[in-house]
Amino acid sequence: MKSIVVGFFFVLALRSDLQAQTPFYQGKTITVLQGRDPGGAGDLRARAVTQFLQKHIPGNPTIIHEFMGGGGGLRAANHIYAVARPDGLTIGSVSSGMLSTAVLGGTGVKYDPGKFYYLGSPDGGGQFIFYTRKEAGINSVEKLRTTPGIRFGAQSVGHNNYNVVRLITFVLGMKDPRFVTGYSSPEIDAAILRGELDGRANTADSLIQRNPDWLEKNLMDWHGVLEMPKGVKHPRFGHIPEVETFAKSEKHRQLVAMQRSFRMIGSPFILPPGTPGERVDILQDAMRKAFQDPQFAKEYKKLAADDPEIVMPEALQQSIKELSSDPEVIELLKKLAGPGPLPAS
Repeated sequence: MKSIVVGFFFVLALRSDLQAQTPFYQGKTITVLQGRDPGGAGDLRARAVTQFLQKHIPGNPTIIHEFMGGGGGLRAANHIYAVARPDGLTIGSVSSGMLSTAVLGGTGVKYDPGKFYYLGSPDGGGQFIFYTRKEAGINSVEKLRTTPGIRFGAQSVGHNNYNVVRLITFVLGMKDPRFVTGYSSPEIDAAILRGELDGRANTADSLIQRNPDWLEKNLMDWHGVLEMPKGVKHPRFGHIPEVETFAKSEKHRQLVAMQRSFRMIGSPFILPPGTPGERVDILQDAMRKAFQDPQFAKEYKKLAADDPEIVMPEALQQSIKELSSDPEVIELLKKLAGPGPLPAS
């Protein structure tokens, strides 16, 4: 009888040990709730990521995609925040507007972006380079600040390139700069070469891909780089000053940091508030491994038709944590993103 009791407890202990070793996600299904309609570029980007995420989650769970369009991702963000169960089995995939809409006081926001857990973004990194055509003779920061009426091109009011160039000219304290919109990106380049525009802000990788001769022939004056994340240097522009170094006050520095976060968030993957820490850790670690997978960049480009610009979980989480809540800073950023003249610096 004694041996039977001992054997019974041995079986229980063995079962308990085996259960402890079984990954939580084994046999589970994770739902990725996309804040968009199926079939578009955002959907393809999300699927490119999740096939590698699934590979690197211990237990290799099934991942399915559901869609909740509306409000540029606002409806899905609200759902992830307040309705989705915080059990690590629902992941949100939302658009970059999720952050700026909340911070700048958009209507319909029912979430606090600081309370989500962030798994990273495949399309939020990279650097913006700020430059003018060499023939304009604006070859120093001092000339930028003292030359009136410098003409900068952008696609439209509110476009990333528009917002970044407005921010930089404001932080520099430039004298009556002009902003000309209504171009496509290649049209801006052509207008600069024709002398119709004097400069712009653009992503460094886009510039290198489309206009490598501008670097080879030294056709532009390179003035500043907005790093994303901060401290990550571009191999071709690492010697150019970071935009934050132009800031003349703490409010200016906070403005730069906020604009960096708005761009850097890309199309983030998020978890609901209250998700258990160990499951957050598992998914963040799996996302790191997915982004670092030797095949990821190739497969991502095949599906999304673009190179990934990766932001790792910790960089994204830290960027959100450091966002300013100062009403004056937020109001300044609203004005910079609008059509009116630059506010007084």
